[in-house]
Amino acid sequence: MTALLGQAALWVAAFGLISAVCAAIHLRQVQPVVALLADFLLAAGLIRLAGEPSWDSLALAASTGAVRLLLGTALRHRASGIGARRGGGGGGG
Repeated sequence: MTALLGQAALWVAAFGLISAVCAAIHLRQVQPVVALLADFLLAAGLIRLAGEPSWDSLALAASTGAVRLLLGTALRHRASGIGARRGGGGGGG
C-alpha cells in the first residue's frame, strides 16, 4: 500500500507539472500557474503523508501548504499593487 501511494504522489506531482506548463502556455500569467502547481504539489504531499505517516512527511506537507499560502498571498498583493500604480498617479511636488 505504501509503494502504491508513493507512486500516486509521484504521478500527481508529474501531472501537476505538466498541467502548470500547459496553463502557462495557454494563459501567459504567473499567478494562476503558480497556484495550480502549488495545489498539485500539496496534493502529492498529502498523498505521501497518507502512505508513510512520519514527521518528515508531515513537515513536507505543512511546508508545502505554507509556501502555497505565502506565494498566493504575495502574488495577489503584487497584482493589486500593480493595478493601484496604474490607476492612481498622485504626483508629489
